[in-house]
Amino acid sequence: MNVAIASDHGGVNIRKEIISLMEELNIEYIDLGCECSTSVDYPDYAVPVANKVASGEVERGILICGTGIGMSIAANKVKGIRCALVHDLYSAKVTREHNDSNILAMGERVIGPGLAREIAKTWLTTSFEAGRHKNRVNKIASYEAIHK
Repeated sequence: MNVAIASDHGGVNIRKEIISLMEELNIEYIDLGCECSTSVDYPDYAVPVANKVASGEVERGILICGTGIGMSIAANKVKGIRCALVHDLYSAKVTREHNDSNILAMGERVIGPGLAREIAKTWLTTSFEAGRHKNRVNKIASYEAIHK
């Protein structure tokens, strides 16, 4: 698996934690920043990650900002992206199993680094169940094809 990861200024610390986790799990990653504590615009980081996932250059993406909300909204504007904003372990598991989410968004001001690592680990190691869920994901893709 390979993952693109990025954060804005509000998610730098948790991004570094998740990079450490991916190194421990031997997951290849591309770090798209940011390295600053001054304010930056989250779409400038969310969209490049989403584009890499949508193009197939990477299999999945992880985005972190202060709340995760801005990153998830921006990423979901890219065709083919199913970005899930997650702050608990159950949702991390189910969004992979049922929704085949391809980007995980989290908020550093909402959760701490320990929980963020556990969420990311769960999300990275959980597979899509397909079955009855595949039809639902396909309906989203069909709607997206017509309306974008």
